[in-house]
Amino acid sequence: MKLNAVLCGCGAMSKGWLRAIKETPALAEAIEVTGLVDVNPAAAEALAAEFGLSGAAIGTNLSAVIAKAKADIVFDVVIPAARFNVVSTALKAGCHVLSEKPMATSLTEGAALIDLAAETGKIHAIIQNRRFISGVRRMRRFVEMGAIGDLTGIHCDFFLAPHFGGFREDMDNVLLLDMAIHTFDAARYVAGKKPLAVYCIERNPKGSWYRHGASANATFEFSDDVVFTYRGSWCAEGERTSWESQWRLVGSKGMLTWDGDSTFGAAVAGEETGLLRGLAPVNVPGPERDEETHGHASVIAGFVDAIRTGKPPETVSSDNIRSLAMVFGAIESARSGKRIEISA
Repeated sequence: MKLNAVLCGCGAMSKGWLRAIKETPALAEAIEVTGLVDVNPAAAEALAAEFGLSGAAIGTNLSAVIAKAKADIVFDVVIPAARFNVVSTALKAGCHVLSEKPMATSLTEGAALIDLAAETGKIHAIIQNRRFISGVRRMRRFVEMGAIGDLTGIHCDFFLAPHFGGFREDMDNVLLLDMAIHTFDAARYVAGKKPLAVYCIERNPKGSWYRHGASANATFEFSDDVVFTYRGSWCAEGERTSWESQWRLVGSKGMLTWDGDSTFGAAVAGEETGLLRGLAPVNVPGPERDEETHGHASVIAGFVDAIRTGKPPETVSSDNIRSLAMVFGAIESARSGKRIEISA
């Protein structure tokens, strides 16, 4: 049987969700979008017309649309400030929920949503789509292979200059809260380690068109003495990085680099004598499972599978809160000027 879905939040980001469902045969067979909710009914109506959802219930009240649409699941694509109310309403109405990131605007809210999901017996997961791409899956597999020995460091650069307009340009901590969580979550996944502490410097550089926090430099301590460093800016015009960041993994025997696009390089020490030993290239194999490399579609497929099997999805909120804790730890460090321990 198909799962009836209500999509809440009909802005530009929602189109990526709907395209993933429409263009993936297994998802199109599994999910029927029977309701659309937005504070602006015209936005919902336009989305329904664009994606051929003429039979979908449309409204501004989530509870009412859930009831009318006979929803099994809610896709939460609202702005972060509205997330807690949307997820709470959906869970209490008996729906499983897949949310945009970040999962909450505070760790307290995040913990409350985890508790509510447990109380209602419903799945609450986060669409951390950036960990479901080929490059990130390849890095995780490479680390697990031990090809460069024991992982000791992950280093990421992110430098872009998107002119979004809208709510992002007025957010506090815009880079850390709205974008860096993608790289933080991916680094945590690639390392397979627990984040323990962070020290961060945050700035809003000259020339920034954001109100607050368009750049950040953070150093995280992971378990097993792994260090993760992040250097980022959302107002860096000119020679830019990939949206996926540029990566360098350092191991006890060698290193891997990834440009965030299609270029990988990996090598261990060579056999030359002298000050530097040269290098011996190492092959970086492809992802182990191609079905896990399709971004939104892969996350949604995992969510559907979790509903059907009862097995927690990879991005279940009870795990994803660790990525959120990295973000709020960095924000607290930037505000206080101190190293912050991460407890989640």
